[in-house]
Amino acid sequence: MNIKKAAEMFDLSVDTLRYYERVGVIPPVSRNASGYRDYLTNDLNWIYLAKNLRNAGLSVESLIEFAQLAQLRETQNVEEAQKQILSDQLDELDKKLAEMQEVRDLLVYKIDTYDDHIAKFKAGEMTPDKIEKLWERKK
Repeated sequence: MNIKKAAEMFDLSVDTLRYYERVGVIPPVSRNASGYRDYLTNDLNWIYLAKNLRNAGLSVESLIEFAQLAQLRETQNVEEAQKQILSDQLDELDKKLAEMQEVRDLLVYKIDTYDDHIAKFKAGEMTPDKIEKLWERKK
């Protein structure tokens, strides 16, 4: 598959794919007889993985390290190092998801209680000394 089709397949720019290869986010892509990149299934898997890990917050530097490790298969502990990079990212993603869930819960609460709060404010029932502490609300 040529670079244009690979870029379209994953909704990336051709420049992004070239950059990913140049800096080592993905391993070098094989070339055809004319010298053009010829993306094979393994290359496409790397692009898919890189795109999704970037979207999840993995740094370009960590992606480069992960790809470099994949090219050092003869070295001991490569698999464990790669697995640790993925595990660390999963931990970070879980933390972000928990934070996002907390914010979502707050937004749902604020929407659900909005009309009641406005009514109390307009009726003079909500004053600085009679205001709820959002951080202490029931979750």
